[in-house]
Amino acid sequence: MDTDLSASAILPLIQERTGRAVGIQRTARGFSSDLTAIVECEKGPFFVKAVRNRPGGRRDSLIREREINAHLTGIAPSLLWDVVDDCWLVLGFEAVEGRSSDFAPGSPDLAEVADLVGRIGETPLPAVARGWAETRWDRFAGDSAEALAFRGDSLLHTDINPSNVLVGERTWAVDWAWPTRGAGFIDPALLVIQLIAAGHDPAWAEQWASRCPAWQRADTGAVDAFAAANLRMYRARAARKPEAPWLTAMVEACLAWSDHRGVATFPR
Repeated sequence: MDTDLSASAILPLIQERTGRAVGIQRTARGFSSDLTAIVECEKGPFFVKAVRNRPGGRRDSLIREREINAHLTGIAPSLLWDVVDDCWLVLGFEAVEGRSSDFAPGSPDLAEVADLVGRIGETPLPAVARGWAETRWDRFAGDSAEALAFRGDSLLHTDINPSNVLVGERTWAVDWAWPTRGAGFIDPALLVIQLIAAGHDPAWAEQWASRCPAWQRADTGAVDAFAAANLRMYRARAARKPEAPWLTAMVEACLAWSDHRGVATFPR
């Protein structure tokens, strides 16, 4: 993220939507954007995400988030407006009250988190997402048959973690940076990994995932293959960035889950 980005580059562009702005507060979330902030203003407040309008992953990601939002009623904060010029793409969302969820054992948030992941999985796949096939885990699958098991027609968030689930008067899934179409068990499986990383025993983590209808319908072999693929993926990422402790923690969580499921992956 461009931490030196001046709000003065954004505020004049969005003034017609916001009215007079009285303050802008950057947020800690939104690593896929150049700027995320709460804009206090005459017509708001609004939660704003902005990226430079040039080809690449960040722009493509924000365009996906813009396109999927209308299909996430009751799941994600509503997109209220967007502004585009030659330099910037800016999305303005309703500003919701909430805090990052707590995934730790005993947390009062867990039931609501599992319910939200389940509701995402039961959301009908919109036409706009039909071309967004999930392929990120393919190269970490054991073979092409395992990669094929990750395909499906479910809408996926693909980045389930405590920062992306906000808890307040209601629970929201935020930061839809890269929604895709794939096997419905993938989001619950990602929840399992995050719960283990937060201190859960793998069996208990899967109990929370079992509240999700897509997990209940999942093929056991496909879940095993996905557990192994995630372990390979995080090992590869940790090898590239040994200075990142969160990647080491994810390797440990994936290893614990693979061991629990009796999945052999090499090297250990």
